[in-house]
Amino acid sequence: MCGRYTIQTTIEELMTMFELDRVGDIHLTPNYNVAPTHSVPAIINDGGERLLAQFHWGLIPFWAKDKKIGFKMINARAETVASKPAYKGLIKRRRAIIPADGFYEWQAVEGGKQPYRFVLKSGDPFGFAGLWDEWDGPDGPLRSCTIITTTPNELVEDVHDRMPVILPPKAVDAWLDPEEDDAEKLQELLVPYDADKMRRYPVSKSVGSVKNTGASLIEEIPLNSK
Repeated sequence: MCGRYTIQTTIEELMTMFELDRVGDIHLTPNYNVAPTHSVPAIINDGGERLLAQFHWGLIPFWAKDKKIGFKMINARAETVASKPAYKGLIKRRRAIIPADGFYEWQAVEGGKQPYRFVLKSGDPFGFAGLWDEWDGPDGPLRSCTIITTTPNELVEDVHDRMPVILPPKAVDAWLDPEEDDAEKLQELLVPYDADKMRRYPVSKSVGSVKNTGASLIEEIPLNSK
């Protein structure tokens, strides 16, 4: 699964990188410990334009009775995203890119779990493949999203058995193409990212608490540190 990530990128950088047409009512500040239920930036195709807007992380389908279901839907599996009832309609018409610049996974070790941060060697931000929906809640419409996961690459596999789908630029274009609705073709994009273009490093176990949000969370530590 992907349950925590980081984003320090500015709106201006995202506009250039993802060729955005519009930016919604969004205030983007560095977040070193993005967690489920947080309000997160995501990119969708809206009327033929690429829109950056705020979304609730944890998918709340339009048919949900309440938003608690979002806790169970922070991730969708690439292998079943085109067949599961909650997702098969969304992959055809409501796809999203969730910008990030790193993500955390925990490795089981003697005495507990050691968190690692995974980033691109280039240091560039990137986009997770995701899906979104809009739920008509008691306080008005709420847009929410889920991050798609796949099997791990060689860098991730000894830490965790899943990794988020990171889309390279050409795949981003295909994923956001409003004319594309072939679920099987889209599913072919949902593959592990090239391990040779990524690196990982150990970080403080403090990242395990969502109350901790400081920049020190992304600092590399010796493995014998806490």
